[in-house]
Amino acid sequence: MPIEKHKEMVKFIWSICNLLRGPYKRNEYRKVILPLTVLRRFDCVLSPTKEKVLARYNKLKGKSENIIRPELNRITGFDFYNLSKLNFERLLDDPNHIAQNLNSYINAFSKNIRDIMERFEFGQEILKMAEKNLLFQVVQAFTGDKVDLSFKNVDPTGMGDVFEELIRIGAEQSNEEAGEHFTPREVIELMVNLLLSSEEDLAKSHVVKKIYDPACGTGGMLSTAEKYIRCLNSEADPHLYGQDWNDGAYAVCKSDMLINGANAENIKPGCTFTKDGFEKEQFDYMLANPPFGVEWKQQQRFIEKERDSLGYDGRFGAGLPRINDGALLFLQHMISKMNRPQDGGSRVGIVFNGSPLFTGDAGSGESEIRRWIIETDWLEAIVALPEQLFYNTGISTYIWIVTNKKEKRRKGKIQLIDARTFYINMKKSLGNKRRAASRIR
Repeated sequence: MPIEKHKEMVKFIWSICNLLRGPYKRNEYRKVILPLTVLRRFDCVLSPTKEKVLARYNKLKGKSENIIRPELNRITGFDFYNLSKLNFERLLDDPNHIAQNLNSYINAFSKNIRDIMERFEFGQEILKMAEKNLLFQVVQAFTGDKVDLSFKNVDPTGMGDVFEELIRIGAEQSNEEAGEHFTPREVIELMVNLLLSSEEDLAKSHVVKKIYDPACGTGGMLSTAEKYIRCLNSEADPHLYGQDWNDGAYAVCKSDMLINGANAENIKPGCTFTKDGFEKEQFDYMLANPPFGVEWKQQQRFIEKERDSLGYDGRFGAGLPRINDGALLFLQHMISKMNRPQDGGSRVGIVFNGSPLFTGDAGSGESEIRRWIIETDWLEAIVALPEQLFYNTGISTYIWIVTNKKEKRRKGKIQLIDARTFYINMKKSLGNKRRAASRIR
């Protein structure tokens, strides 16, 4: 999808918020826009097979779901389906019952899609819009050529760009924590290249790699890593895993995975620290942009209990950072999921602000965590990025590369790269983002 086209679509979709003014505050617009964009995407991609699905379902009625589900999935070409005669266009035929019919339409999806819509808590917004006589106009605005989200009109990469831009605008209007949801695409691409460029075995036929993001947001890092591997080797088989505490981001990520044919069951909701969705798993590659400067008081008792009872057999044996910044907890969590060196080892890329690098005197939690990582010779490189790269903050950021499979020439060394001057000024600022990273040559 051309960049200009995706920008036009985002601009139009967000303009639908004008219909919400009054009953909704600016920071509430995304409660409507995101779930309806996701729902419209499902509606469009299922449209070509809808009649075949309904005809086949009529013949299968009364049989068990174990028979019905794979048969209908085979027809749609996806791991989901819808059994309603309704679609966005037909919803407009009955303005007086549009709320009832929209709920009926959503409930006719397969369970995995219903779960996604429940995470958005969209039923509350349907009721609210109906009470304010807005629902028909909003659904009408999402219907038609201007929001044609079919594969023919919007490819998976383009759809990811649309989701990310909508989330960026919504986060900006809600004054989200810096870096809470969204990492600029050029930063993700740099991380992926730093993580994977030295991996010679990625070119092997049918190689299988497990990729994990414990703060996956909408899945941008996972999909970019997958694209890199598939471009390098079309026969490779990357398996994607992610978890996110924010229900809306989780719902978008799982939606994208379902539509793109990935195993969406490997995207988990919930807090990574208190409910690890992949407790028994190890991964080949891990990437994350954990929230900057966010406290972990809500998880404190659980984390301290694990540290005290398991020590280095758990995730937090090296120490705990100060309560107002849990970024280093994410890195320790990721390190705990590295493959053993004899099993091939792992590589980790993580975005930090300056706090994990500079905060904490000798003997503090931060200092002890850094000492542990350095003394085990896992820290491969730190890259200082230009300021004003991120949408919600202009502060300095760094990429850390951590691995237990260093090349022989890198053992006992840490590479420090000053990339602060490798940027171009953007013609138009996007929030706090006034610069785009240029290539390091």
